[in-house]
Amino acid sequence: MSVREEAKLMTDLESRIDKAIEALDLPAKVRLLTGSALFALHPEPAIGLAGLVVSDGPTGVRGSEFVDGEITCLLPNATLLAQHWDPEVTREAGALLADEAANQHIHVVLGPTINLHRTPLGGRLFEAYSEDPLLTGKLAVAYVQGLQGKGISATPKHYLANESETDRFTVDSVVDERTLREVYLLPFEMAVAEANPWSLMASYNSINGTTATEHAPLIVELLKGEWGYDGLVMSDWFATRSAAASTNGGLDLVMPGPQGPWGEQLVAAVRAGEVEESTVDEHLRRLLRLADRVGAFGEEREWPEGLPAPDSPERREQLKRLAAGGMTVLKNENSALPLREGEKVALIGRHALEPVAQGGGSARVRPPHVVSMAEALDASVVDGVEVRTGETAPLPGMLRDPETGAPGIRVITRDQDGVVVDSRHRESAEIFAGDLGRFDNAASLELIAEVTRTERLRVGLRGPGAWQFTAPGVHDDVVLGAGDGPGGGVLNPPAWTVDIDLEEGARISATTPGETGMRVLGLVARRAPKPPAEVISDAVRAAREADAAVVVVGLTAEQETEGVDKTTLALPGEQDALVSAVAAVAKRTLVVVNAATPVLMPWLEDVDAVLWAGLPGQEAGAAVAAALTGEVEPAGRLVTTFPARDGDGPAWSTTPVDGKLPYAEGIAVGYRGWNEEPLFWFGHGLGYTKWQYGEAGLSVGERVESARVEVTNTGERHGREVVQVYLRPEGEPVRLIGWAGVELAPGESALVDVPCDERVQRLWDNGSWRPLPLGGEVLIARGLGDVRAKIRVGA
Repeated sequence: MSVREEAKLMTDLESRIDKAIEALDLPAKVRLLTGSALFALHPEPAIGLAGLVVSDGPTGVRGSEFVDGEITCLLPNATLLAQHWDPEVTREAGALLADEAANQHIHVVLGPTINLHRTPLGGRLFEAYSEDPLLTGKLAVAYVQGLQGKGISATPKHYLANESETDRFTVDSVVDERTLREVYLLPFEMAVAEANPWSLMASYNSINGTTATEHAPLIVELLKGEWGYDGLVMSDWFATRSAAASTNGGLDLVMPGPQGPWGEQLVAAVRAGEVEESTVDEHLRRLLRLADRVGAFGEEREWPEGLPAPDSPERREQLKRLAAGGMTVLKNENSALPLREGEKVALIGRHALEPVAQGGGSARVRPPHVVSMAEALDASVVDGVEVRTGETAPLPGMLRDPETGAPGIRVITRDQDGVVVDSRHRESAEIFAGDLGRFDNAASLELIAEVTRTERLRVGLRGPGAWQFTAPGVHDDVVLGAGDGPGGGVLNPPAWTVDIDLEEGARISATTPGETGMRVLGLVARRAPKPPAEVISDAVRAAREADAAVVVVGLTAEQETEGVDKTTLALPGEQDALVSAVAAVAKRTLVVVNAATPVLMPWLEDVDAVLWAGLPGQEAGAAVAAALTGEVEPAGRLVTTFPARDGDGPAWSTTPVDGKLPYAEGIAVGYRGWNEEPLFWFGHGLGYTKWQYGEAGLSVGERVESARVEVTNTGERHGREVVQVYLRPEGEPVRLIGWAGVELAPGESALVDVPCDERVQRLWDNGSWRPLPLGGEVLIARGLGDVRAKIRVGA
């Protein structure tokens, strides 16, 4: 399409929008600016506006139900995708999610998350790409383009300075202007300039004393003014606190609905002169512009048919490749990996049987399956040993509906006289009470199921409230609070459990008063964990008899979750002791870490290899098996610096003091601010081959424009290298300025040219940008811990 044709289309659209706005009175306009439901917007037939549907992301399209929604693809988590260091990977992920959204008739996906990894304690880091603003920005641009190229709106979030979860609804992030501009705004600036996301989400927190949903300097002056953003700014869910202040502060849409702080209050504020009606019109203009872009204003879009199903061979192979290729080899002494064909391997650790595929909170989706490592590794190669440590995750098919026998539970509501009002089957073991508005007048709500195994189980319930729990030999009254953090009853519902021996067909049930409200309720059924001493004894015996021991350890969705930050990087339970005990007896010890964010590794010197597996999504076990056996090279590079001890690094605490969280490290975030040797540097990753770097050169004008270096694959396997270029200016922190990937066969060489971005070669000074003085040195590296060339620049 020519520039003239595009301009005419835009003019025609704005004319249609003008007519639509003129056709509505003030209450009708305001009504459209608050959601109609938890994940939906109001239609307005009078102006040709259909109802938009939004869905949480960013690693799966959950749909309009918080739990027990449609089955959908579960992608590898954001850090695992980012470890490819390849925008084409996030573009592919965005396009895949667009297909998943189209399958469900979803118009807007709430992602990507482009906050930074400021401190490794951040509970929601698994959703965000990296600690570096340039890497994050380039990956975000491609993700947005992948989604919107298929007509689905992306929603970069959370704008702004939302790098931790503690007191996230009230915390005031105190950040100087230079740091905001150079670090935390940069990914959003890049996304707006290069991909023009059709919507964007404001965060819960305040920034320098002003809440994000009322922050006119950030939204009106910078985003919409200086950057020329023409999309829509929505609130995070329940983040809006005011009518006039948020409307004047640039917020366009309040979510969710239908209740909220705008509505009648905003109409009254306009009539009282606190808000100009033209301001309301501008917000509605942006909403209608979004609706047109996604095919919901005027002629409605036609949804494609015949897209691949989440469990189709095409999707399974794609998701395996995306997960395995981003996995990172942190250590590999004497080429301990990949596994040798035909050797006997002891597979140890509960994560091998029950991998953690995704983090907790609003990003959770319902995948068609989660492949375990035990089932994926070929039986002729691996002697799988069922050994666990710590808490065990829920097992598929552990509970069934006593009436139909189908997997899941039965939900029954009764009136004051005990008469059944409603009885229905739910496929998952939990419900979102907010989805069950028709149950609000019931006197009681009962969750009931039968167990499908005869063994010792850990059973119980989840969710805030007063409960009566029953199982064979158990009749307990239980009271649970609202959970940790804002929305804890939804995002992190508390649980109560008991360990008992049960026969197949035994019933468990939990009953609570019928006031449902915004909370997640459910039944719990897991294998009861063995005592740690027994677990370790089993593991040691298996390791002694094998050629190699693969120990799979990691975090859980309780450690990596929205709403709660971590307090330590130590692995939970006795997992460190398990690794050490196996390493003491095994011929080779290979550790797979099933986690998205850094963990401590006190056993690192005692093991032969470490594979960082992230949260690999629905094909988890298949992807780990592909990486361990070398079917797919785990060529990932770290996107976060790993501390060796709790407390190390430029930023640690996530706990506000007197309501404020100072970003005291300024622009020296992540690897930029490390003064000691970490456990692993940002950019580290070994892959399965070796690389030689030749002579390096630069193209330099007023800044470093590009770097070039010849690289040779000197190993015995095909591999992918990521050439990283850093600038260490005089008197300023080091920073990534460019990178490029190259794939080479054994013995093959290539001259790699790395474009260098000017946006990280400038500084914000007294209200304007100026170039960094050209001076210091350029580092060409395989990661900051493996610098291959240093070139002086400037005076």
